[in-house]
Amino acid sequence: MNTELQLARQLGDRLLARGETVTLAESCTAGRIAGAITDIAGSSAWFGYGFVTYSNDAKRQLLGVRAETLAKDGAVSERTVREMADGALQRSGADWALAVSGIAGPAGGSTVKPVGTVWFALANRHGVTEAFVCHFTGDRLAVRRLAVETGLSRLIGLIDRQSLPA
Repeated sequence: MNTELQLARQLGDRLLARGETVTLAESCTAGRIAGAITDIAGSSAWFGYGFVTYSNDAKRQLLGVRAETLAKDGAVSERTVREMADGALQRSGADWALAVSGIAGPAGGSTVKPVGTVWFALANRHGVTEAFVCHFTGDRLAVRRLAVETGLSRLIGLIDRQSLPA
């Protein structure tokens, strides 16, 4: 079993045990996280839907990312992924959200945001939000694969650190 599928299964086990659900807001991974999740039979019990918001217009229209955020900080930024995660939570009614936006390459990078820069946000409906950036190396497929694995593993870690609400 590949790493993405193993991580998706671990995520599902945790969410099922808690009676919770997850939603996704994916940009550079373009639905690959949702694909890993839905490769698991029965995942509909803990995953209803996600958002593939590859363009800035999609981020604004589907997730409510502010135009000012995109203009000032860009699509690959902490503020953008935080707004993506918050928008996904609000629109889906899920308990948890994972948002990801990055530059998979081979083009599109800059000295400030080189190819391989990927921002993540993890959020839950109780107000817990974490954002972090990774700088991956490798070709486009490697960056996307690492983004999927990192997002899933960090979400699992956050869920493990959170106690169930009273």
